[in-house]
Amino acid sequence: MHDWDSLAWLPEAAIAGAASGAFASAEHPTLVPVESSAAFLDAYQETRGRSFTDEERRLAWAASLWPAAHNARTEVLYGREPIALRALRDQADARLAGL
Repeated sequence: MHDWDSLAWLPEAAIAGAASGAFASAEHPTLVPVESSAAFLDAYQETRGRSFTDEERRLAWAASLWPAAHNARTEVLYGREPIALRALRDQADARLAGL
């Protein structure tokens, strides 16, 4: 299997956002709690020395769903326990609202 997504150019906010949704996943990849993603994004912006614009913030929150959406697809396709799918259902609205 090839990780073609890693070859793509993505805006910084999308990369940070995707990381904010998955950084603490352990054995079975899923979404971290929304509050953990918010803390991740706050720390990221503080470290880089500049806050995201409103557009970048929306992009980051939307991108925080990408890894879980990919994992939920795999769960459905292969009949696995819907761990990421449940997390998506529980957190998507809050994440897309950008907290």
